[in-house]
Amino acid sequence: MSVEEMQSQKRNVFDAETASSLVKELRDNFGSGRTRSYEWRVSQLKALLKAVVDNEEQIVDALRSDLAKPPLETIVYEVGMFKNSCEVILKELKQWMKPEKVKTSIRTFPSSAEIVPEPLGVVLVISAWNYPILLSLDPVVGAIAAGNAVVLKPSEIAPASSSLLLKLIEKYCDNSFIRVVEGAVDETTALLQQKWDKIFYTGNGKVGRIVMTAAAKHLTPVVLELGGKSPVVVDSNVDLQIAARRIISGKWGLNNGQACISPDYVITTKDCAPELVDALKTELEKCYGKNPLESEDLSRIVTSNHFARLSKLLDDDKVAGKIVYGGEKDEKKLRIAPTLLLDVPRDSLIMGDEIFGPLLPIITVNKVEESIDLINSGTKPLAAYIFTTNKKLKEQFVMNVPAGGLLVNDTVLHLVVDTLPFGGVGESGMGAYHGKFSFDAFTHKKAVLYRSFAGDSSLRYPPYTDTKLRLMKALIGGRFLGIIRALFGWS
Repeated sequence: MSVEEMQSQKRNVFDAETASSLVKELRDNFGSGRTRSYEWRVSQLKALLKAVVDNEEQIVDALRSDLAKPPLETIVYEVGMFKNSCEVILKELKQWMKPEKVKTSIRTFPSSAEIVPEPLGVVLVISAWNYPILLSLDPVVGAIAAGNAVVLKPSEIAPASSSLLLKLIEKYCDNSFIRVVEGAVDETTALLQQKWDKIFYTGNGKVGRIVMTAAAKHLTPVVLELGGKSPVVVDSNVDLQIAARRIISGKWGLNNGQACISPDYVITTKDCAPELVDALKTELEKCYGKNPLESEDLSRIVTSNHFARLSKLLDDDKVAGKIVYGGEKDEKKLRIAPTLLLDVPRDSLIMGDEIFGPLLPIITVNKVEESIDLINSGTKPLAAYIFTTNKKLKEQFVMNVPAGGLLVNDTVLHLVVDTLPFGGVGESGMGAYHGKFSFDAFTHKKAVLYRSFAGDSSLRYPPYTDTKLRLMKALIGGRFLGIIRALFGWS
């Protein structure tokens, strides 16, 4: 390697020094106040929307390259959902930006007050590989809508999507305030060493802990969009054909199970299990044919490491005889068929951590009501699903299962309702976004109290007297009658 090549390579290294310079540049630019204007925010939201609409084919190709993702899934879950997010924000942003008038009390009379939404400053978004366009741009539009400067770090595990995001943002957006940093662990580490005004991370709990530890050094607030073992409870009183289709749609129809809200395991009664398995087998064959490894409607496993991880779960002695459907693998093509496992032991490897793949264990109980205690014996999931027509069970499930979100008689669709917050609880994450919740995630709600010079009272100033003490007690209590009594010296 020549001296010139070595110098060029050194210049292209993204280290802590480079990251520090980037943050300083963005912080200086943010100080200009330009991002605070409604006009700038709208211009950048429209630019990102145009970038996605104009380059839909390139997005489909990138996701086919990274994940062999079916075009329909890309159009619906990546492009379509992002467009909906932009359109909601563009429609509502002006109203969201307005200060909110709030009541004051007699304690501060005469006064008025309001809550003023203001941008946090310079924020970092670290996104995931499984939905590399949506999970990158959805938080970014929230940050822009709130008036922040933002750095996006896409996942290196989806390289074609990462490269495309860099290209689109450089071409369509105002790079004085919006940047993309590509790379892997070294680049992410360099970014995490900096002081940000907020960090938004989507991924797994292991890296989430690293992000939170780094953020703690600067007291930086975080949003962590993680995952967990999202359960599906199936009661015996439902239409099992419809339930099976909806489970399939949420499991294998979402990136072949590689989704944070994908159904992770099923709980049903011993009596219902055989019928449910039959319904799932029938509907899976309708969806993916007799040889699902050849189906173009199933994404592949993202990397050989993830393939090996999933294979290890299937090779566990405790579940080796539990496969009732599927289990076929093609290591060369990184494909694993939809797989059902019945009566899986709760201490097996597959029931330890989030599966994040096309394997679906089914656990049986004597009574469906037992499912609630079973779910609550583990960590709080990102999503929990139940299929039932039993009103009492439905109410018990909603009241007693702590999860990021719940859905009754379907899977994953709560994700598309922009009036609902999307986020986890406990080990499945913290903070939420979507719709106005995206705006709020990157906004500080500043409390402002306005007073005039009229009505100034000596009551709050020394020297303190018994009369002042009585009046202050009455004011603190906020009781008008008490204030009158104190003024007249009545006890």
